[in-house]
Amino acid sequence: MTNTIIRNRNLHIVFSITLMAILGVASLSPVLPKVQEVFNLNPQQVGYLMMYFTLPGVVLTPFLGVLADRLGRKAVIIPSLFLFGISGAACGFMKTYEWLLVMRFIQGMGAASLGALNVTLVGDLFSGRDRAVAMGYNASALSIGTALYPAIGGVMAIGAWYYPFFLPILAIPVGIWVSCCLNNPEPQKNQKFLLYLKNTAGYLVQKEVIGLFLLLVLTFIILYGTYLTYIPVMLGDRFHTEAYFIGLILSSSSFATAIASAFVGKLFDKFSHIVIFIVAYFLYAVSLILIPFVRSEWELLFPVILFGIAQGINIPALQTLMANKAPLEYRGIFLSFNGMVLRFGQTIGPLIIGVVYVAWGHAWAFYTGGGIAALMIIIVLLFIRKK
Repeated sequence: MTNTIIRNRNLHIVFSITLMAILGVASLSPVLPKVQEVFNLNPQQVGYLMMYFTLPGVVLTPFLGVLADRLGRKAVIIPSLFLFGISGAACGFMKTYEWLLVMRFIQGMGAASLGALNVTLVGDLFSGRDRAVAMGYNASALSIGTALYPAIGGVMAIGAWYYPFFLPILAIPVGIWVSCCLNNPEPQKNQKFLLYLKNTAGYLVQKEVIGLFLLLVLTFIILYGTYLTYIPVMLGDRFHTEAYFIGLILSSSSFATAIASAFVGKLFDKFSHIVIFIVAYFLYAVSLILIPFVRSEWELLFPVILFGIAQGINIPALQTLMANKAPLEYRGIFLSFNGMVLRFGQTIGPLIIGVVYVAWGHAWAFYTGGGIAALMIIIVLLFIRKK
């Protein structure tokens, strides 16, 4: 059955959407120190390059989820891919920091639906244990992308700092592939709109769903604030690390995530959701608290690999539980709220950790991330039901 899932062409298309959803951040992390140098930015301004990209998703994602439920998934995904690709490539031509932020914002509008509707498609296409397995494979694809993109971005940045900004043009052929080949079930559109909203609200206010939303926002505060933004900045400040080597370090974590994600289906068979989450958040905390103690770039490999394993366990587990909470007719808006919460975490993460970094230094940026991970264990115990 597992081999059948991995050979599913629709799932391959979902993988391509997932790879575009993460391209706007993962490929740029290694080049952030160079951007900081070119535009003479402080660490907090570097964080704005991430924040402006993720901010549109906080506002737009729920509306795009409604459209995906009412008009169909492809009607939202295809134009999103085209907008993401065109505006993303345009970033590479910007000559001022202000215009770069503008184009990052527009690119973020295109990306707003991708990180939610890719998971929605997995929920639509699979059910039961197959859904958990497919979510794990999708998380593995995501992690392979986050492993390769920093390395690709770092190598491209050797030529010029703006070369990695041209990568999103790949979203154009992906949009064509989705248009021609994706064969997914679409929700029925015969339900009255007010009833649709009422029923959606009923699903969203469940105690466990609220807990999952809290876990998701804290996960992405850690990922986008502490990890993707300020590990590169810390490496640049402390060790003057080159962009390509920053990419290799981040890639090692993502490969660990890809391997861990592939086994999530088996973990669901053997352990409760609570145990899976607690293990993941404990690994987050340990990895982040260890980072300030490293004395060289090579010593950073151990904590970032631990972080990658935690990520590989946590993300598909969260996504599977979310997809299980809503039927097909409401899954678009439901998982788009999930995407909105995710984008909120992505947006405020660099801002929060940036303030800590500037005020108290790099060590407290990572201690703060470790403290957030400890808080997540408490949320699991309070909100997640035993299975």
